[in-house]
Amino acid sequence: MRDYQKELENRVAFIQNLLKESHSQGIVFGNSGGKDSALVGILCKKACENTLGVMMPCQSKRNFGEDMDDGRDLASQFGIQSVTVDLTPVKEAMLNQVRTVEDITPPADANIAPRLRMTTLYAIAQSRNSLVAGTGNRSERYMGYFTKWGDGAFDFNPIADLTVTEIYEFLAFLNAPANIIKKAPSAGLFEGQTDEQEMGVTYAQIDEYLTTGKSDPAAVEKIEAAHRRTAHKLAPLKIYEEKESAR
Repeated sequence: MRDYQKELENRVAFIQNLLKESHSQGIVFGNSGGKDSALVGILCKKACENTLGVMMPCQSKRNFGEDMDDGRDLASQFGIQSVTVDLTPVKEAMLNQVRTVEDITPPADANIAPRLRMTTLYAIAQSRNSLVAGTGNRSERYMGYFTKWGDGAFDFNPIADLTVTEIYEFLAFLNAPANIIKKAPSAGLFEGQTDEQEMGVTYAQIDEYLTTGKSDPAAVEKIEAAHRRTAHKLAPLKIYEEKESAR
C-alpha cells in the first residue's frame, strides 16, 4: 500500500505550487458526491482555503438525492464552501433548440451534462480568478471513460495517476464519508447508470490489469478494446501547420 501521508503532503505541495505559478486566488471543482471529486476536494481544501465545490445536478434523480447528500456531507466534514447550480433547465433548453436541426442520439444526450458542468465550472472559476480541478482517475483515463471537453477538461488534476483501488484507500486514510466509499460509482448520466455496468468490466479487473499486466482474459480484451476505441480522447489536437503544405 502507498504511503498516503506522504502522498497527501506531495499532492498538497503540487497544488500550492500551481496556484503560485499561475497567480490564481483559489480553486473550483465539481462536487458530484462521488469518490474522485471527494478526494480532489479534500486535497484542494488542504492546499487552499479558497476552495469552492460546485454541485451541479442535472435531471437524474440520483443527482438530486444520494449524490447531493454525499456532496453536502463531504463539504461539511472538511469545511469546503459549497454552492449548487441546477443544470436541468439549461440542458432542456439546449436540447429544445438543437433538436430543431438534428435528432440527438442517446450517447450525445448523455454527454451534454458533463460539458455543461465544465462550462459552469470555468465560468465560475474565471470570475473568481481560480483554477478548475479535474477529478478523473487512472483507471477511467485508460478506459477512456470520460467525456471529451466535459470532465476531461481541467487546469490541473491531482489524482490522475491513482487507480480506483488507490482512490478508495486514500479516502479511507482521510476518513472521508463512509457512503462515498461504499456506494456504486456512477457518473449519473442517466437513471440507474453505474460505471462498471456501462464499461462491462469491474474497477478491480481494470486496476489488476494496470498494476500487474494480468487479469481475466475476457476483461483484458474489453479493457484494451475500450482503450483503443477512445485513444482519440488523449491524442494531441490535430492542427494545420505551414510545414504541411511543403509535403
